[in-house]
Amino acid sequence: MLIMTRKPAAFAAAVMLALPTSGMLSAQELGPARSDSAITVYGSPPDDLSELAEGPTVEGFIAAQNGERIRVSNADGTSTVIRIADATDIRAKSGFLGLGRTPLTAQSLLNGLPVTVETVQWGDGLLASRVRLNNDDLETAAMIRSGTAQGFAEQTAATDALRSRVGDIDQYNIKGTTNVYFDTGKWALSADDKSGLCAAAAQAKAVDNALLLVVGYTDSVGSQEFNQQLSEKRAGRVVNYLQQECGWAPYRMLTPTGMAEADPLADNETEMGKAQNRRVAVNIMVSKAVDDM
Repeated sequence: MLIMTRKPAAFAAAVMLALPTSGMLSAQELGPARSDSAITVYGSPPDDLSELAEGPTVEGFIAAQNGERIRVSNADGTSTVIRIADATDIRAKSGFLGLGRTPLTAQSLLNGLPVTVETVQWGDGLLASRVRLNNDDLETAAMIRSGTAQGFAEQTAATDALRSRVGDIDQYNIKGTTNVYFDTGKWALSADDKSGLCAAAAQAKAVDNALLLVVGYTDSVGSQEFNQQLSEKRAGRVVNYLQQECGWAPYRMLTPTGMAEADPLADNETEMGKAQNRRVAVNIMVSKAVDDM
């Protein structure tokens, strides 16, 4: 078995099939703001926001943050950069029917958290006057961020629960792809494969906000049903090794998928081509909501 790294091909179909949700956006941070979306403001926000012109109400989830700025994205792919001030009223709904309101600080605004933000106009951008969220969502986001003793099953359930509230995100930039190749009908990993997978995980850890998408493939030998199962077994074996031996956190893994003989790298009419198609692709992904800032 060989391990090769190549520039990503067209993975759009695989990404769409593999994404159960958006975004499992865990501890992500905004990079420097681009010139076309930068907010230029002089001085500090006022203590009294009531005199400022009302801005739009923005609903979505916190996709990224940097200092006093947060990016709020929603399911249709649009996003808004909003500044948080000392005077911003941040509260979580709690109690029966959500009637209670627990005051919070800006440190409670975690990535992936669904929020409703009322804004005012300030300078050439938006300033948050009120931020509303749910206590249950805050607890889930905090657990995912900490990634501590919850265990694999609980982390996966928590991630899925949070994702289901904010819709699908299907726009990612692919930063690199490592391919693991297999013998006919096999899904075992060799010592070289294992070493290469941990190298791929180390490469991904060096990329800010990276997630991994693992996709299994086969050549054209065998029935569609058999190849589907085989591609899933190959993907599953790679995911297990990445998480258990290479230290890749489960909540930073997009749902793996098997694509059978779809999206071949080479011609299945030749033995060399078939060998290239019996593979698992480990893709390093970064959400465009974060990568483009």
